Amino acid sequence: MTQERASVATFKGNPITLIGPELKVGDTAPDFKLNKNLLEEVSLQDYAGKIKLVSVVPSLDTGVCDAQTRRFNQAAAELGEEVVILTVSADLPFAQARWCGAAGIDSVITLSDYKENSFGKAYGVLIKEFKLDQRAVFVIDKDNTIRYAEYLKEMSEHPDYEKPVAAVKALLA
Repeated sequence: MTQERASVATFKGNPITLIGPELKVGDTAPDFKLNKNLLEEVSLQDYAGKIKLVSVVPSLDTGVCDAQTRRFNQAAAELGEEVVILTVSADLPFAQARWCGAAGIDSVITLSDYKENSFGKAYGVLIKEFKLDQRAVFVIDKDNTIRYAEYLKEMSEHPDYEKPVAAVKALLA
């Protein structure tokens, strides 16, 4: 049975229900199946040996999601080759590619959770009412242990940008 967490977050002050567990620092990162494009699927294993900063957004076509993705794209330059930054949303892969091209995003990998919502369910960010993923940020080390987790309580707010970058830098030290 899928776990539902009612009223743990809001959208513009209105309670929403998140599907899946709330992951904590120290948990093993669950596997997922996401679309890189319409035909190519990826999983956690595709990023083995890398530190993963996973930025989850409801839709790239909103102001906060746009800013969040641009901010982590900028951070990618200072983090180096051992780090991969993944932006996960329920946007179709076509929309993600269009948005990245228009925004000049070249250091973040966008992945779509539209098909099965497997990421949303595994990471506890799938919004039952909208079938979108709630804003969150995770840092996963090379051994797939979660080293940073932030679930936003209000869908329209920005995440903390400095803490996940600091968590990645600590893993690089």
